[in-house]
Amino acid sequence: MLRQAARKAIQKSSPNVPYACRVAVLPAARKYSVESVQIDQKDGAKETVLSPSPDSFGFQVDLKNKSDLAERPIYLDMQATTPIDPRVLDKMLPYFTNQYGNPHSRTHAYGWEAEKAVEEARSNVASIIGADAKDIIFTSGATESNNMIVKGIARFWSGSKKHIITTQTEHKCVLDSCRYLSEQGFEITYLPVKPNGLIDLDLLKSSIRPDTCLVSVMAVNNETGVIQPLKEIGEIVKKHRNCFFHTDAAQAVGKISINVDEMKIDLLSISGHKIYGPKGIGAAYVRRRPRVRLEPLIHGGGQERGLRSGTVPASLVVGLGEACRIAEKEMKYDHARVSALAERLISGITSQIESVDRNGDPNGYPGCVNLSFACVEGESLLMALNDVALSSGSACTSASLEPSYVLRALGSSEDMAHSSLRFGIGRFTTEEEIDLVVNKIVEIVNRLRDMSPLWELVQEGVDLSTINWGDGGGHH
Repeated sequence: MLRQAARKAIQKSSPNVPYACRVAVLPAARKYSVESVQIDQKDGAKETVLSPSPDSFGFQVDLKNKSDLAERPIYLDMQATTPIDPRVLDKMLPYFTNQYGNPHSRTHAYGWEAEKAVEEARSNVASIIGADAKDIIFTSGATESNNMIVKGIARFWSGSKKHIITTQTEHKCVLDSCRYLSEQGFEITYLPVKPNGLIDLDLLKSSIRPDTCLVSVMAVNNETGVIQPLKEIGEIVKKHRNCFFHTDAAQAVGKISINVDEMKIDLLSISGHKIYGPKGIGAAYVRRRPRVRLEPLIHGGGQERGLRSGTVPASLVVGLGEACRIAEKEMKYDHARVSALAERLISGITSQIESVDRNGDPNGYPGCVNLSFACVEGESLLMALNDVALSSGSACTSASLEPSYVLRALGSSEDMAHSSLRFGIGRFTTEEEIDLVVNKIVEIVNRLRDMSPLWELVQEGVDLSTINWGDGGGHH
């Protein structure tokens, strides 16, 4: 009782405790971490950019090369990662400096204040998906969350249920986890998708068996922005006893409305750096009521309900919590703004270039626009667009020269899949950036097509799909 009373007393007064006297570095909790900086351009004009404030970290930062910021490419790769929101960084900074306690230290104020911050963040993460805070497990990111959930469910039910259902367009970490389990004796059903990227709900219904333990379907696809019908999937899965519904929501949280109870979601994965938070932190939603049981991947001190042992990184967790708080508060505004920018991008390109296809359901998440340009190699287009940061597919697989397996699953030809670009629009994207990118895309696509003999054939009305290239192209 005495320890509890002391703990509560110090928790209430901890913000006023002069911890700064113990360290040489002062926190920046009440300072903004960025400032406006005037950059001199080569043509004599001035440009205002955001730069870290020299005193925002509590110590002097040498920023002599601020002019380098003006040379940075336009960033349109928000599905790969997002920039950290300055408000998130401000919230994190004290936990890198003087509030450095271990949240699992229960005998002093350093630990108590860290624990309090972690639990506040846990509540913010839970709130954005309509969950109970006790159902949130902190991990290192969505890849770990997906591995923990898919493998954990399978291992727990391995004695009686050895069938898992997922889709052909899932993230690699889900597909590879399923591939690993198939080597352990599990049977995996990979649902195909329709040309718009959505799954066939009737096919899902007929695929569930008495020994199915998990249905894992991504909420928002990371390459096409396709939004799967989560509520309908949840309704189908819920009819089957001890069959659980997991969704990889790394690209969905903070961008579309999610409520785990209304959608009957049992398990869900979250990534911090996809919602303007820090890298190296994520979360897993694991329902307790009714309880979903899974075997942990990591054993140790029993933190996070025994499902994810290891010291919880308070600074990163605080960043994730603040990112979720901001995203929930500003979701409608962000969605409307991103939608307008996406429409500006698509109409700007398609009004000036012919033979451009949008991949995936057009009613998907607007911040992910995947376009294919006929007779233009995507890699060539990317190299020519060296002042724009774009992707030709998932950042996890873009090093491969193979065409996107997601686009191939949608029915795209190999050539069209190779000619695709993914435009990721986000919170800090501007209209000026969109206009610049549109102009560059139009210029470069036209230039590359002018050099393409295939484009000449298309212009002459030849259907390239009817040509048998195996006979030497008709030359004898």
